[in-house]
Amino acid sequence: MDQKTPLYQTHVALNAKMVPFAGFSMPIQYKESGVIKEHQAVRNHAGLFDVSHMGTLKLSGKGALETLQKIGTNDFSCMKSGDVRYTLMCQENGGVLDDFIVYCYEDHYRLIINASNRESDEQWIRQHLATDSVLESLSDETAILALQGPESHDILSQLLSLEDLPSKKFKFTMVETAEYGIFTVSTTGYTGEDGYELYCSSDVVVRLWTDLLAIGKEKGLLPCGLGARDTLRLEAGLPLYGHELTPERPATEANVDFAIKMKKESFIGKEALVESLPINHTRVGLKVIGRGIVREGSVLTQDKKEVGVVTSGTHSPSLGYSIAMATVLCDVADVGTRFMASVRGREIEVEVVALPFV
Repeated sequence: MDQKTPLYQTHVALNAKMVPFAGFSMPIQYKESGVIKEHQAVRNHAGLFDVSHMGTLKLSGKGALETLQKIGTNDFSCMKSGDVRYTLMCQENGGVLDDFIVYCYEDHYRLIINASNRESDEQWIRQHLATDSVLESLSDETAILALQGPESHDILSQLLSLEDLPSKKFKFTMVETAEYGIFTVSTTGYTGEDGYELYCSSDVVVRLWTDLLAIGKEKGLLPCGLGARDTLRLEAGLPLYGHELTPERPATEANVDFAIKMKKESFIGKEALVESLPINHTRVGLKVIGRGIVREGSVLTQDKKEVGVVTSGTHSPSLGYSIAMATVLCDVADVGTRFMASVRGREIEVEVVALPFV
């Protein structure tokens, strides 16, 4: 049976369409709005997402930084309290086990991991803990909301004082309130829009969700499901584990070089990644020229020669046409290059475009 977030009954009361996702029953859209309206709300106003299915791990002890440096591709040595950093986690062959976000607190780190990998990530990290480091799961006691969109700041500033809000990207603050206790506010998200992610106790998240929707109603705030979350992240050109990031492909082919610090002394998978250079494939964005939607798994050809495969695809509500991301050979990855995508026995023309789409 699928697990439920603390907001499950709240979603049901809002007439959400609930679907199985990563072992949880999650809202994919809400009956009164739907995916497109929810998507447009985030782009033009604001949207509120329940992402409490994500996992939260606490890493502490004198060896915590050593553990992070070992398991993550990014460099965490210069992180200070209040900093947030994106990283990949690789296996020895350089394939991606997961991508996650690291939060640096005064006396520990917190790792926000993908819902589908909660158990496997924790097991992998435990197997590679440095001496004097401790890993604890905070997943069940932590709820996570994502408030995203251009009106997010105005909405949240009605709930919290401006001094409580982080002012720069990839930063966070700790806030203490009588209503919601102590919780974390970070300038992060997965939509390509400005916004916040709020980490609070599972006991208070229903109240926080309800209060935010009430405050944001006049600003056009809508509750949003996983459907809009996926179309928004694809328009923003953000990779997704299991699609653009997989154990089968080297992390260097994902086009996220900012998160892979090859100058760092070592991390799991580094030797394999060094050997993979120069890379043969890379991640690109595609605009669909022909009619139809090009989905994950569609083979790309040029002059009848296979040159890549689509990893994600959808219709873009913001642009009005279909878009996709794909892994293609580097020598045909230039913007403007055209391919044919095989979709259910027919060929659809696509063109390489710059990322992000929006």
